[in-house]
Amino acid sequence: MAKETKQVLIPEEETKGSELTPAEKAKVEERILKQIAAELQIPAGKVKTTIGLLDEGNTIPFIARYRKEMTGELDENQLRDIEDRLQYIRSLEERKREVIRLIDEQGKLSAELKTSIESAAKLQEVEDLYRPYRQKRKTRASVAKERGLEPLSLWLWSQPRSGAAMVEAARYVNPEKGVHTAEEALQGAMDIIAENIADDAKIRSWLRKFTHDNGMLTTEAKDKAAESVYEMYYEYSEPIRRLPPHRILAINRGEREEILKVRFEVPQEKIHDYIARQTLKRESAVREILLAVIEDTYKRLLAPSVEREVRGELTDKAEEQAIRIFGENLRNLLLQPPVKGKRVLGVDPAYRTGCKLAAVDDTGKLLEIAVTYPTPPNNKVAEAKAVFRRLIEQHGIELLVIGNGTASRETEQFVSALIGELKRPDLHYIIVSEAGASVYSASKLAQEEFPELDVAERSAISIARRMQDPLAELVKIEPKAIGVGQYQHDVQQKRLDESLNAVVESAVNHVGVDLNTASPSLLQYVAGVNATTAKNIVKFREENGKFTSRKQLQKVPRLGAKTFEQCVGFMRLSDAESPLDNTPIHPESYGVVDQLFRDLKLKLEAVGSQELKDKLRELRPEEAAVRLGVGVPTLRDILDSLQRPGRDPREELPLPILRTDVLKIEDLAPGMELQGTVRNVIDFGAFVDIGIKNDGLVHISQLSDTYVKHPMDVVSIGDVVTVWVLSVDLKKGRVSLTMKSPS
Repeated sequence: MAKETKQVLIPEEETKGSELTPAEKAKVEERILKQIAAELQIPAGKVKTTIGLLDEGNTIPFIARYRKEMTGELDENQLRDIEDRLQYIRSLEERKREVIRLIDEQGKLSAELKTSIESAAKLQEVEDLYRPYRQKRKTRASVAKERGLEPLSLWLWSQPRSGAAMVEAARYVNPEKGVHTAEEALQGAMDIIAENIADDAKIRSWLRKFTHDNGMLTTEAKDKAAESVYEMYYEYSEPIRRLPPHRILAINRGEREEILKVRFEVPQEKIHDYIARQTLKRESAVREILLAVIEDTYKRLLAPSVEREVRGELTDKAEEQAIRIFGENLRNLLLQPPVKGKRVLGVDPAYRTGCKLAAVDDTGKLLEIAVTYPTPPNNKVAEAKAVFRRLIEQHGIELLVIGNGTASRETEQFVSALIGELKRPDLHYIIVSEAGASVYSASKLAQEEFPELDVAERSAISIARRMQDPLAELVKIEPKAIGVGQYQHDVQQKRLDESLNAVVESAVNHVGVDLNTASPSLLQYVAGVNATTAKNIVKFREENGKFTSRKQLQKVPRLGAKTFEQCVGFMRLSDAESPLDNTPIHPESYGVVDQLFRDLKLKLEAVGSQELKDKLRELRPEEAAVRLGVGVPTLRDILDSLQRPGRDPREELPLPILRTDVLKIEDLAPGMELQGTVRNVIDFGAFVDIGIKNDGLVHISQLSDTYVKHPMDVVSIGDVVTVWVLSVDLKKGRVSLTMKSPS
């Protein structure tokens, strides 16, 4: 079921509302609860508990990890779905009350209308019902009413069996009111009827669905001779119901850039017939006039309005899909395994201004900055080799990380040749996306971190560090600046920001953070912690030395009891006084652990030992949970944490492919087998880094021998995959790949 998650916007003049009584509020909340449970197909009891936890100020990561018994082990995605729907439906309920109040103030609120508004499940339904009562700007119908023509419209609408319309209309000729002829009077009455039909909620609802299900979207070029990326849409037509999200956003952009013209083609006769069946109840003397009104209503009022609404719905769904894809890609990128224990040389390539180099140690500490000019137009290759050699030898560099921007290919060829000359089997290089590096480099955060360096030098440091710990480095960058989505600039930026921030929060809390090394950028994504609290934690650490216990967090200024409860389980201390402080076990469960160790006749120092693992293997969680007075899901998490303290879940993923030699597009031939890393996943396929300048595309049809509904069902960013070359376009620099084995 498609979700409607847009914020409910209420016109400023319509924001006065009445407070609900406790009984009314309880009734509304019960209605919300039932609607969410039905929509998401989650038992009402679980939804109710989750809503209660959210209303108490608990964060999603905290609820997902530490309140499993209460929610019936709902996962983070289910919890976020509940939160999204709760916010939307509560806003919708507020809007319903406003609409009821506004109609009631006009003295036009019937019991039937009130019931219809209250039972509406979508904002569009509420607005359709409110439409006839909304104050409108000057329209042809409102002018006709001012001229006293409403009685004539009522006569026509009564569908009299006898009588002449022109004779009746002549009675309303009144030059003083601007009605000079019977024809003008009749036209005015027809305009009133047209507006009434256009405001009918049932007709509008039917027409939206009919247009979506039966209409065609057609595009054409404003200038067919002009070259653009939209050439496939210069003469294009597709059923509206089949339009995929990425195509909707592409067409919208082409229209916005004034390259494409877009229109709907809908079977009009069927629409006219439907409206006639709904409005013309019998044969009458004015039937032909009313049929003309119906045609005018559709062409002038309904078609433009409904087309905007249908395109709006299509765009909303396409944006939600784009945001979902961006979020999933971002999460997978953030959770890439860190390349630990290596000293790294980050390389930010460039032509004229030279390659900026940043040597960092295995903790990411900056050792040295340098600039070389191995690429055109300078071509100072020998001088650059000397600088690279010195940095590699002096700082014990084991990995060179090259950004994939301008001059990346030439720099890669230079580095590959250098590695061959050095004959160092332990020295490798890798190309990484430098998306967002320039955004970070120019940020206030980067200026505070490296005030003495220029923007490009900071960028080289960011490129180096994002291999050592992708999560810690990428959280310094605005999420939407990390280019792993599709059409991210074409979606609602507020919604995108909210969604991506939730993804970063989820990833950070999934991994956990080292309380003694985490930057404010990383700490602010921990559950319950905001930017101010994150800075206070770091300041406290700087002033008082390293944390030795999680409990010390309670001494941090402005970190209250609720924040401590939410965040402390996600903080790690590798050399703490208690070994439990280096696990995901929440301090509220430390008593359970103490009792468990007494039962096992072990000391806490045994955490992570083989002896503990052997004893826990014999334990039956269901029986132990009863004895310890704790829920089974929580105990299972505790037992897992005790066996693997300090575990980084990212380490279970495959490491990226490190290279020593360059591969040119000219080296490729159809049928060639290669290893690659998935760099981006979009609606129509996946881009794979196979070691050449541009990533190759595996189209959705080439991802598997079986049917693939969406590429994300098969691959994720960071996956190491085997691919075969399908075709090579040297002119455009494009490579088509397949994951279907040719054998």
